[in-house]
This record gives sequence, structure tokens and C-alpha cells, in this order.
Amino acid sequence: MRHPTRVRFTLTALAVITLFGMGLFLGRGWENKVSAETETFEDLKVFSEVLSVLQKDYVEPVKSKDLIYGAIKGMINTLDAHSAFMPPEVYKEVQVDTKGEFGGLGLQVGVKDNRLVVVAPIEGTPAEEVGIKSGDWILKVDDSSTKDMNLMDAVNKMRGPKGSKVVLTISREGVNDPLTFTITRDIIRIQSVKSKVIEPDIGYIRISQFQEQTAKDLEKAYAELNKEKVRSLILDLRNNPGGLLSSAVEVSEQFIENGKLI
Repeated sequence: MRHPTRVRFTLTALAVITLFGMGLFLGRGWENKVSAETETFEDLKVFSEVLSVLQKDYVEPVKSKDLIYGAIKGMINTLDAHSAFMPPEVYKEVQVDTKGEFGGLGLQVGVKDNRLVVVAPIEGTPAEEVGIKSGDWILKVDDSSTKDMNLMDAVNKMRGPKGSKVVLTISREGVNDPLTFTITRDIIRIQSVKSKVIEPDIGYIRISQFQEQTAKDLEKAYAELNKEKVRSLILDLRNNPGGLLSSAVEVSEQFIENGKLI
């Protein structure tokens, strides 16, 4: 028969060894974490010092909010052309866009080689009516150069109330001199899903962008095509600039079997 004291001592020793091993393991992880956090705080200290100097010594008074927002924009701009910081007013505009109705020109724009480019004018909008074309480079919005302008700032400048005007300076391939277009803003209503039968048994659906109602509109369009007994479907996503990720997932779910990861 084993002695109870010896058993307790053995268990205690094992517990001490286990905890000691865990301490070594956690200690290393903790050291790495502390090191990373220390480096981050050192960098933030530099940021704080620069902010303080600008607020105290800059030639003109500056608002700390403007400086901090500008710093955040610069930080995001170091990532890629598709990431952007949205202040509250810009985020509000994006929400309006995804609902499918807003005051503007009717342009789908993007950033390519750090320049603002027209992806496509929206059919039946002021931009299409004045002759803006896909592939046009936007050099200026009114008097503001678009060089190094991020996408959100550009969109914000082109938005505005119905009836107001904006001047776009455009560079077009094959045309030597820049082109100037004065465009009157209007209410832009985007129908994100359009469908038709193009052959007796072939259906066609175009999705111009991913909005809140896109998935529901697609479902309706698909149901209408099924009434026509189509056997094949063309899904056209050309010049689609994107939109709501949740909407894109909902659209994908209509074509992918249940349980598949999107």
C-alpha cells in the first residue's frame, strides 16, 4: 500500500514541474507581446510629440481632429488603392450610394496607377449624356487636382445636390489636349439588376453594382427568366465597381450549393 503522504508529494511535484514549464512557455509569449507593444508605444510617442509640436508651433492654428484624421488617411494610404478611411460624412455618403439613389454625376470611378479613372458612366445619367467614356482619366474636379486623391475624397467632391454644377478635366487616350466637361448634377437612381432573354433558351442578367436590394432583385429577375424556360444563363459583371460585401455574398449564395464556403 502506498503511503498517502508520498502520493501527495509526487502529485505536488508534478504540479510544480507542470506550472514551471507553463511559466517558461507563457513567459516567452508574454515577452514577445510586451516587446511588440513597447515598440508600438514608442512609435505612438513620436506621433504624439509631432502632434504637440504642430499644435504649439505651426504658423497657423490647427485643429487636432484635422491632424489626426489626416494622419489616419496617410496610414491607410500606405496599404493599397482600395482601402480608405471614411470620416462620418463620407461614410454617410457611401451608405446613400449603396441604397441606390443619390445626387451626383452618374460615374463609376476607380484608382489605377495612383490616378482617378472612369470605370464606366451609368446609362441615362448626366455623365453619359455629356460624353464621358470608360477609360477616361479625371485630372481635376473643379479646381482640385486628383493627383494622389483617394477614391472617397474624389467621390465626395463629385457628389452634390441636384441642379448644382461640377467641372471635370479629362485626359482621353488618342486626344492630345485635356477635355473639359461642365456637368449638372442630378438624382442618380441605380437599378443594379437588369435581365432579358437574348435567345429562346438563354437568359441574361447584368449586375451593375452590389447594393442592399441586389440579391432580392436578382432572385426576382431569375424567377422571371425561369418563367421563360431558359436553360442557360449569362451573368454579366463587367465594369461592376463593387459595393456591399454582404450583398456580393448573398448573390453568390444563389449560385453555390448550400454548405459551400464563400
